[in-house]
Amino acid sequence: QVQVVESGGGLVQPGGSLRLSCAVSGYIFSIYTMGWYRQAPGKQRELVANITNSGSTNYVDSVKGRFTISRDNPKNTVYLQMNSLKPEDTAVYFCNVHLRPVAITGTLDCWGQGTQVTVSS
Repeated sequence: QVQVVESGGGLVQPGGSLRLSCAVSGYIFSIYTMGWYRQAPGKQRELVANITNSGSTNYVDSVKGRFTISRDNPKNTVYLQMNSLKPEDTAVYFCNVHLRPVAITGTLDCWGQGTQVTVSS
């Protein structure tokens, strides 16, 4: 069984910062790409950023230069540092992890429960 748990969301004023964390636990053989998605009310879920197990990163254009994704492999944790936040960043942020559990040969996409980020004055 694999668990994906996000933390760090909240309410912040425009221009402020937040740091999201996502910890993965369970019977895991290997973790590949880790990423953050977000979904605003009435909109489709979109990829915000992801990072491979070798450290290559990818960002949606709207967050480039403001958000930074990183990972701590020994801790099976991925972070999203969000600076210069804007009201349009308001959304539920979901952690996504592509991994191979112990005892199966295939891979899985695992999701966290989501954490709310609200940017408002």
